Amino acid sequence: MTTAVKKKAPAAPVKAPAKAPSVKPTPLKAAAAAKPVPPKAVAPAKAPVPLKAPVAVLKPPVAVKPPVAVAKAPVPLVKAPVIAAIKPAAPRKHEFKSGDFVVYPTHGVGRIQKVDEQEVAGLKLELFVIAFEKDKMILRVPTAKAKAVGMRKLSTPDIVATALNTLRGRARIKRTMWSRRAQEYEAKINSGDLVSIAEVVRDLHRATGQPEQSYSERQLYEAALARMAREVAAIERIDEPSAIKRVESALVKKAA
Repeated sequence: MTTAVKKKAPAAPVKAPAKAPSVKPTPLKAAAAAKPVPPKAVAPAKAPVPLKAPVAVLKPPVAVKPPVAVAKAPVPLVKAPVIAAIKPAAPRKHEFKSGDFVVYPTHGVGRIQKVDEQEVAGLKLELFVIAFEKDKMILRVPTAKAKAVGMRKLSTPDIVATALNTLRGRARIKRTMWSRRAQEYEAKINSGDLVSIAEVVRDLHRATGQPEQSYSERQLYEAALARMAREVAAIERIDEPSAIKRVESALVKKAA
């Protein structure tokens, strides 16, 4: 039995190692080859300067003057004021006094009951206390404003005669709307003037045979008639019904 002998492959040739490249020595620069620089010389430290001792400067002492005693002037004695005896203020004189009949424009004839004083908002006010018996009313009017509100004394007999003559005159009725005339009549009644009130009575009076008054006309007529009769009664010192008859008699004479 034969044995097959395997042939070995020839070994690969081994290459010789490559030579390292030759490095040429680089010549040193002239700066590197220069001589070393010697170190600088260090200056020796200066010796410390000795400190001088502070010189104490003494100021000459200042002479202090003794305090001068100032003599104070004597304070004059103030005498207490002498309070004089306060006399009570004399009562003011007014145009109106207690018991007088007066005419207040919007209320007619009233009578002053007294002059009273009341304190209102810290102030003392002097007031006329007026009573209106017909209306059952008390009215207080400041005495300082009595003239400004139109309060007056009773009319003189001459003015009463003029008012009665006015009643006998012819009625003067404007041809305007009744509402406008009613305002004018109310203004005359509240004016407090006796002659103006007589004009309202004259214009609104209706005699026999004339058209009847409307309700508003009748109210104004009665208000003016009562206002005029009260003043005539107070002036002539008669009662109110008698004064009304006297006023109506003047109206009847006008119609006749």
